[in-house]
Amino acid sequence: MFIKLFYTLRTYGVPVSTRELLDLNAALEQGLMMQPHPEYPNDSERHTFASREDMYRLIRLCMVKDERHFDKFDRAMADYFEGVDSLDIDELLAKLTDVPKEWLDLKLDPKNLTEEQRRLLKKYGSLEALMKALEERLKEQKERHQGGSKWVGTGGTSPFGAYGDHPEGVRVGGESRKRSAAKVWEQRKYRNLDDDNLLGTRQIQMALRSLRQFARTGSADELDINETIKRTAKKGVLDIYMQPERRNRVKVLMLFDVGGSMDIHVEALEKLFSAAKNEFKTLEFFYFHNCLYDYVWKDNNRRHSAPMPTFELLNKYGREYRVIFVGDASMSPYELFSVGGSVEYMNNEAGVVWLKRVLDHFDKVAWLNPETPAYWQYTQTIIEIKKLFNDKMYPMTLQGVEKMTAHLAR
Repeated sequence: MFIKLFYTLRTYGVPVSTRELLDLNAALEQGLMMQPHPEYPNDSERHTFASREDMYRLIRLCMVKDERHFDKFDRAMADYFEGVDSLDIDELLAKLTDVPKEWLDLKLDPKNLTEEQRRLLKKYGSLEALMKALEERLKEQKERHQGGSKWVGTGGTSPFGAYGDHPEGVRVGGESRKRSAAKVWEQRKYRNLDDDNLLGTRQIQMALRSLRQFARTGSADELDINETIKRTAKKGVLDIYMQPERRNRVKVLMLFDVGGSMDIHVEALEKLFSAAKNEFKTLEFFYFHNCLYDYVWKDNNRRHSAPMPTFELLNKYGREYRVIFVGDASMSPYELFSVGGSVEYMNNEAGVVWLKRVLDHFDKVAWLNPETPAYWQYTQTIIEIKKLFNDKMYPMTLQGVEKMTAHLAR
């Protein structure tokens, strides 16, 4: 069973194996998707399949092992069950946000039909037909409707709108009442988890996790249960074995570009910083503006009154620290290559000199860029810094952070 689904998931980039397919078939054989028939609740021979949403969740549980693939899974499911790969659902759903709010204000009691009445209503037969019908309605409709059977409205039997009653449809506004809308997995709730999209805090934290390196150091103050059992079984008497605590020994130094063109990325930087603080016990951070020069600072409110010389930073932190520059690398070429090129003061040495000193001092250095990679080729300083860092510049996406951590963890 589900051989076609298996290959559809692979086509959309979901890494599934025969092991996951066997798990899904085993779950179905155990009757996990069966429930009592509503008309014959006590007849075990007349059980029915559970809802589409329950089926979707079971398949995702068995077939997807990493949340970054949830969006690919949503698109694969839509293609497999409804054949909507050629329909631009994203574009159509975006149009729904333009529906006037007053069209969806409920001014009638919510419609509640009997099961027999629901069965008599027109069904479109496939999601593709349903969405094409919705597209036609949005092109034609000019005013608010309520209690009807065709237009986007409220309190009727139309498949489009809210507070009505229809066995299939697209809910627009309102709230879920009977859970019969056809739009379940096609909503793509997990698009922000995709490899190519900007990250949330949890996704950054998961990506950074591969950088963690553990080692047992210090005094033996933790019980090793497995070794204790082995030794006790071998000697015939209790032999307690203690071991040092397992600690995260990776050290991370982060240097954040702040101000100017970085202001639009503040939210993304806050998420990155929050994830890094939760993930690493040894984390040091400092700020700079546009390019690294002869000093950095810890507190933006005291950047001029309490700076830290960059030479002091190099002397204080050993080469074992993993260094991550975070910035858009977008500036005037003078700021990178010229003495006195800083926009804030007359620097005695060019920014590129200081970047080279950092690269020479630390074993592992990378640059994380929140700017969209498609624009990198149009900014001279991005090209030059990327070249200076031996192409170790990564976009702030799930895939980008994973590649960066893979480089830093080597």
